[in-house]
Amino acid sequence: MSATVPMLEVTGAARERIEALGLEVADLYRALAHQPAMLEAWLDFSSSVRREPAVSRALRELIILRSAQIHDARYQWRDHVRMAAEAGVSPEQVDGLEDWASSTLFDEKTRCALAFTEEMVEGEVSEATLGKLADLFNPAERIELILTAGFYCMVPRVLDALRLEPSTEDMP
Repeated sequence: MSATVPMLEVTGAARERIEALGLEVADLYRALAHQPAMLEAWLDFSSSVRREPAVSRALRELIILRSAQIHDARYQWRDHVRMAAEAGVSPEQVDGLEDWASSTLFDEKTRCALAFTEEMVEGEVSEATLGKLADLFNPAERIELILTAGFYCMVPRVLDALRLEPSTEDMP
């Protein structure tokens, strides 16, 4: 299956921004380059989710990976397994993520954030989950978790609509 739009070269300020963020010029950015203002907005939002933490980067990467698992978003999974490792997520945690609820690898806050993520993906967050989130995370942390989970519910849909998949050599 091929991408729904041709890949463009990313140039100018967008390329400089991507490089300054330490990112590769991925196919996603090459597709979004058809609409430079939206590429800039994507970079702004995604970098704030990744780099301006109220909660640990490891927890955010676990949320992103769990969303990728549920959505079967292999492109997202591939990129964020590496980022999770860089953030201190163990290979055992990555391997155990699908069964997080019964695993001893995750603490209470992480389990709460993962339950919240699953409910976000399903489209309805329960009052019980919101209450538990409020018990364990301050308002700034909750906003970050909500926006991270929400953004990474959108990312797989965008990747799917663009028909972007990692190459087979990129897959584990």
